Amino acid sequence: MNQVKHIIAVASGKGGVGKSTTAVNLALALQAGGAQVGLLDADIYGPSQQVMLGIEEGRRPQQQGGQYLVPIEAHGLKTMSMGYLVTEKTPMVWRGPMAGGALQQMLEQTVWGELDYLVIDMPPGTGDIQLTLSQKASVAGAVIVTTPQDIALLDARKGIEMFSKVGIPVLGIVENMAVHVCSQCGHAEHIFGAEGGASIAAEYGVELLGSLPLDLTIREQTDAGNPPVAADPASAVSAVYLQIADKVRAALGSAEPRVAPEIVISND
Repeated sequence: MNQVKHIIAVASGKGGVGKSTTAVNLALALQAGGAQVGLLDADIYGPSQQVMLGIEEGRRPQQQGGQYLVPIEAHGLKTMSMGYLVTEKTPMVWRGPMAGGALQQMLEQTVWGELDYLVIDMPPGTGDIQLTLSQKASVAGAVIVTTPQDIALLDARKGIEMFSKVGIPVLGIVENMAVHVCSQCGHAEHIFGAEGGASIAAEYGVELLGSLPLDLTIREQTDAGNPPVAADPASAVSAVYLQIADKVRAALGSAEPRVAPEIVISND
């Protein structure tokens, strides 16, 4: 881990807001800028990056020295996921400490090599995995993913507050499913609400890194194992992800050095 310059956590307060899609495309966009990038799927209970990266089922990472895992390369990224170690039908029926231990192993016992960025696709919520990461890794900053929907924004606030409590700066907000443009008539409709990402960014004094549309190609390309930034770097959607990567780089350059958190229990 000493060879990793910046660790970026991509998180959300709730599931289903496109966090994993954002994580893989952010990693690819950072790589497109000439960086060496790794991607760790820390969603122990519901790993999905192996599908999004097009890794065939049954492929396992090689071992080095009997105790280290060699990351699987996909689209130029060095990647590791619990999805590489179990089958797609294997449920992870684990208590919190077991999941935290699995994250620590993948984080510290993977031969990452020299990386400019390690993007970590976090599980949704504010539980054991998030606390384990904040204590075991020097996370440079977090990107919060949400949709404009009021319920998603409510949970996004909890995510921002959690990172504040453990001393991890929030680099900005990514808003998914911001608008749907009809492919037949061109009518634009804010299905999940409007300006939700901008409002929560303003509320917490962080930047709105980018807003992504509710676009069929994002789902089709990612499900096919060829995310938009890899499949069509010149597309309008890829341009938004590349813009997000530029803003993340700028935010990391201005972020204060992180001090390891002291976890305390309080009633607030």
